[in-house]
Amino acid sequence: MYEGRALRKLYITAPSPCPYLPGRFERKLFAPLHENDARHLNEMLTHAGFRRSQNVVYRPACKRCKACVSVRVPVDRFRLTRGFRRVWKTNRNIAARLCPPRATTEQYSLFRHYVETRHNKGGMADMSMGDYAAMVEDSHVETALVEYRHGPNISLAQLGPAEGGLAAVALTDRLEDGLSMIYSFFDPDQARRSLGTYIILEHIARAKKMGLAYLYLGYWVSGSGKMDYKRRFLPQEHLAEDGWTLVER
Repeated sequence: MYEGRALRKLYITAPSPCPYLPGRFERKLFAPLHENDARHLNEMLTHAGFRRSQNVVYRPACKRCKACVSVRVPVDRFRLTRGFRRVWKTNRNIAARLCPPRATTEQYSLFRHYVETRHNKGGMADMSMGDYAAMVEDSHVETALVEYRHGPNISLAQLGPAEGGLAAVALTDRLEDGLSMIYSFFDPDQARRSLGTYIILEHIARAKKMGLAYLYLGYWVSGSGKMDYKRRFLPQEHLAEDGWTLVER
């Protein structure tokens, strides 16, 4: 574990109902990210299975449960299946633009629609515009938004910042060895597009183009239908007690 001065204390939350496995309770181990060493600390703790939320990093610390598994995709080995190719083709008229981490009312409107449709009983159901802005903007590490907009089949450079309706958004951290997807949301009325899958495919392609080794997907939760989609991106690596282990099926 990291021994620098920035990691002064680790804290643990009180037990609360698990949002993924009914009847179970979760606890989280967490630490604050301090501005002077946030990037280095976030890097090392991400490799150790932590996730970032604003200026805090956390990981599950549940008693008698190890269902949450950190997952990353080695982008050079990723297999683009027929189904993935179909999703990519379906979204050929969606253009992605890398933006600074600044919250907008357009993003928040889409975020509200997504949460109310897909996660209306989750922890984000009551998030205000101010809460959303804090999620996006409060960061001491290198982070950005990727906006996905409807438009003609043109290069990203040709798409103006206000052109095309907003279809999806992803908040993403840049690490030394990869991209870490912090949170993403999309228009739930466009189910046929499989936008959630497309966002991950686009991030895999983005990381590969940047010469990075991995796309970090956060936690796969064994037994949770909400998290099954993460197991489709193969091969992938799972963090075990002896380090990252390759999973091919």
